[in-house]
Amino acid sequence: MNSKKRLQQFKYGLVASLVIVGLGACQSSKDQESDRELNDAVAAKQAQAERQQNVMRKEERKTTQRAEEAEMIVVAGSRVKRADIARVHSPQTVVASEKVVMPAPRSPDRVNREQYQDIEPSDVFSTLEQPVSTFSIDVDTGSYSNVRRMLNDGYFPPSDAVRLEEFVNYFNYDYPAPETKEMPFSVSTEVMNAPWNDNAKLVQIGIKGYEEVSNELPPSNLVFLVDVSGSMQSEDKLGLVKKALKLLAKGSREQDSISLVVYAGASGVVLEPTAANDRSKIEQALDSLTAGGSTNGGAGIELAYKMAEKGFIKGGINRVILATDGDFNVGTVNREQLIDMVERKRKTGVSFSALGFGSGNYNEHLMEQLANKGNGNYGYIDNLLEAKKLLVDQRAGTLMTIAKDVKIQVEFNPAVIAEYRLLGYQNRMLEREDFNNDKVDAGEIGAGHTVTALYEVVLQDSNGKRMEPLRYGNSTLVEEAKLHEAAMISLRYKHPEQDKSTLYRDYLTTAQIKAAKGGDNIRFAASVAGFAELLRGGKFLGDWGWDEAKALAQQSKGDDSNGYRGELIQLIGMAQLLDDKSAATGR
Repeated sequence: MNSKKRLQQFKYGLVASLVIVGLGACQSSKDQESDRELNDAVAAKQAQAERQQNVMRKEERKTTQRAEEAEMIVVAGSRVKRADIARVHSPQTVVASEKVVMPAPRSPDRVNREQYQDIEPSDVFSTLEQPVSTFSIDVDTGSYSNVRRMLNDGYFPPSDAVRLEEFVNYFNYDYPAPETKEMPFSVSTEVMNAPWNDNAKLVQIGIKGYEEVSNELPPSNLVFLVDVSGSMQSEDKLGLVKKALKLLAKGSREQDSISLVVYAGASGVVLEPTAANDRSKIEQALDSLTAGGSTNGGAGIELAYKMAEKGFIKGGINRVILATDGDFNVGTVNREQLIDMVERKRKTGVSFSALGFGSGNYNEHLMEQLANKGNGNYGYIDNLLEAKKLLVDQRAGTLMTIAKDVKIQVEFNPAVIAEYRLLGYQNRMLEREDFNNDKVDAGEIGAGHTVTALYEVVLQDSNGKRMEPLRYGNSTLVEEAKLHEAAMISLRYKHPEQDKSTLYRDYLTTAQIKAAKGGDNIRFAASVAGFAELLRGGKFLGDWGWDEAKALAQQSKGDDSNGYRGELIQLIGMAQLLDDKSAATGR
């Protein structure tokens, strides 16, 4: 009985224990579920808080970015900090500008999109049919330094990149100078036997501009118009622009003024007209520039003229100086519209000069035409030495015009001269009637500039005529008294502040032609002209080649203190090596 009770009590105890264990298990499950729900809620709140923080951080970044953008002048990819400009404009603060690391110079494999004007070979004229030759003067030199860049880069230039007159005019010649600026230039002539044609003579017309002493130059109002578009992002472009313009600024004086305008997709003023002797402000303004974006050159030119008008100096030198690769691709891109703009603006008394930089997409055609129509000059800067030559050594000639709308007209005497050919100046030719028309634009002469024109002529008694004589032509109509005259040389020019031209006239005698006693001036000019002709294919040179051009340059080099003439001799040798035709013939 007792054992039965104990068994029964054991069963009740076991059941109770199981019930208790089961109840405990149920409670534990509920607690775990509750814990999970609590943890999930906490995690959700944390995730929501993180999302809110991320949103706040993004908003803060946007606000900061908007604030930064508000402190920038936006030039379509090129940004100039207002803080940098503030430092530039602040006379009390001088802060070193951040240096921009430029990429390496262009790759030889880069696609070449350079643009040049088509240039036809010089024509040969019969004096019986067309005795008068008329053209506009030109002292631009950009073609020579641009071709030098190509040869130094190891490739032969396209023929249209070679303008013979710019090769010849790159060098100074020892012409007599005028004594006063009342007659702004002198005119002299020389004759030699043509080095490439035994039956022809070479006639040189040399012009020397009146040279001002640098400290006597009128005050200058210069506006630097700098292309900061993406195409300028290399050391031989924007990097060289900064160095070149710093050289120009260093040669300026307290009475001179310099301002800086930049353009890319839009345009902006970086430096208001500033006294040119405040070099730190000017250099910091230049150092603040970076490149990027598309190129709206038209908008930049318009803004630059506004700045020039704002700082206009009456009786002084007022000039916009464009520094670019000429790759205008947005805004006003039509060449004729840009040229028309510059042509209209020159009437305000502000001239326009163009400085070319870089390679690969260089628009040389546009640069040269803009400078021509802007009463300025065009140069190409391929290195810092060229910048020194153009902007420091020849500063007066580059900036100060002493005669404008200069035209040359040569009338050859058919009784003495049978044929003639003007070397170069193909894109400067004028109609005969344009010579006396003061409304026709022509070229300018800068202070101290030398200008050279070369004619190849064949005499009536020569066997070297290229053209068949006219059956019914008659050269005996010329009066016997005029047989001593081989040609009449006429020049028309205007003083910078005048609209009416002045006529100058001189004569080339038959005795000069026959004697052909040319000195080093004409002989060196002939070597340069021959070099240019060879680069263009040498149509009129016969068997005269690279070796002959080099020898003539060496013999007539004369004084060469700056080494420019010696460099020409080296370039002739380089061109000979790069000329596939020369290599094929073994010459």
